[in-house]
Amino acid sequence: MPVIVVKGVSKRFGDYQALKDIDLNVNEGEFFGLFGPNGAGKTTLTRILTGQLKQDKGKISVMSIPSSDPIGIKAKIGIVPEAENPPTFLTAREFLELVCKIRELDAVETRVDKWIKFFDIGDKDDVLCRDLSKGQKQKVILAAAFIPEPRLLFLDEPFINLDPIFQKRLREYLASVIKEGRTIFMCSHILEIAEKLCTRAAIINKGAIVAQGTLDEIRAKEGERLEDIFMRLVQE
Repeated sequence: MPVIVVKGVSKRFGDYQALKDIDLNVNEGEFFGLFGPNGAGKTTLTRILTGQLKQDKGKISVMSIPSSDPIGIKAKIGIVPEAENPPTFLTAREFLELVCKIRELDAVETRVDKWIKFFDIGDKDDVLCRDLSKGQKQKVILAAAFIPEPRLLFLDEPFINLDPIFQKRLREYLASVIKEGRTIFMCSHILEIAEKLCTRAAIINKGAIVAQGTLDEIRAKEGERLEDIFMRLVQE
């Protein structure tokens, strides 16, 4: 069953064509990876799918909710935006408690404690987010997306600023999300992540999808290693 449906979606910023007639479906329970170089259109598409930006043309539904209802979409998903920071005037615990209240979640203290422990930021409980390191801020943003345990997660470069220990911990958690039957849509330019986690993937370049399918399907069609396929397609 598709949880994301994109048909003929385009987006322009002035004279710049950011997306060109994008078509893709993501099914329930998939780990779908969108890969491409910087400026390829990954973040623009993610912002449209998560109700943060409106497409110029084309149709979108997320969790069977049309893009004309962005608030409805946001209520059903978890989002880790690219280069996002938690509120500077709150501590990590205060921010996560606020997320729980906005989401109307129960067992707030238990939920918050779980993710503070998972990301090992308990010693920063009384530190304002503005004074956290980049890696600590990324952990807080990840925890905020994970805390409601949504059926669909959108992750834009989620591994940025994490050290190898927490990159591994995050990979293991995301794999467990898929085992639970939930769905992940992830943007990244780190190809090794695709090979370890993704069930299907698409490569985007200059605003257009240039390859799409399971990793085996992409390799079979293109006849190369994934890294070689990626480098060739984004340089064409």
